[in-house]
Amino acid sequence: MNELNLSEQVVKLALLTRSFEQGGVRIDVLRGVNLTVAPGEIVALLGPSGSGKSTLLQAVGLLEGGFGGRIEIGGTDASALDSDARTVLRRDKIGFVYQFHHLLPDFTAMENVVLPQLVAGKDRTDAEARAIELLQALGLAARLDHRPSQLSGGEQQRVAVARALANKPALVLADEPTGNLDEQTADKVLGQFLELVRGTGSAAVVATHNERLAKSMDRVVRLHEGVLQ
Repeated sequence: MNELNLSEQVVKLALLTRSFEQGGVRIDVLRGVNLTVAPGEIVALLGPSGSGKSTLLQAVGLLEGGFGGRIEIGGTDASALDSDARTVLRRDKIGFVYQFHHLLPDFTAMENVVLPQLVAGKDRTDAEARAIELLQALGLAARLDHRPSQLSGGEQQRVAVARALANKPALVLADEPTGNLDEQTADKVLGQFLELVRGTGSAAVVATHNERLAKSMDRVVRLHEGVLQ
C-alpha cells in the first residue's frame, strides 16, 4: 500500500506503549506500536489469545488511559484531550463491535440501534429510519421488535453490527466479532459486516485469531510480543 499523508488517515498510532504491574513484575503488553489506517480500509489485527489485541483496540477506541505514545483519530491528537473531549471524540467518530454483543436486554433490536443515535443528538424519526435501513440490510427486517433474548446468537451479533454503524463512524473497531458463533454463521455475519463497512466508507480494525477470516480483509497486521509486524 502506498504511504498516505497524515491528513488522509483515520488512525495514526505512533510508538504506543502499555505496561502492567503483576506480582511486582512489569509486563509490557504494547511496545512501541505504529499503525496507520486509511479511510475505507479494513485491517485485520491478527494474533493469538493473550497477545494484546484487545488492549490495542482499547487504546485506539479511547476506552482506557495509561497508554504512552501518540493516538490520532481523524487528525485529532487524542493523547492531548481531557476525559470529556475523548468521550465526545469516541461518540462521534468510533463504533464498536465486541465478541459479546452487549445489547440492552430490555430494548428491542431497533431500539438498541436507535439509542446511540439519540445520544449523539439525532432526531428520533431519522434515527429510526437509519436503524430500519441497517437491520434490513442485515436480514433482520422481521426482527425489529424482538428483544435480544428472542434472537439467535447470529442475530444478536448482527444487531450489534447495526448499532456500531448507526452513527456512520469514521472508524469501526471489532474485537473477535464472530468468536462466539459457529463457522457458517460467523462467515455470514462477517460478510455482512464487511459489506456494510465498505458501503459506508468507514475504516475498520478487526481483531481476530482466525487466519481464514483475516484473509477476507484488505490488510493483515500481526501483533507479536507487543509489536506490530
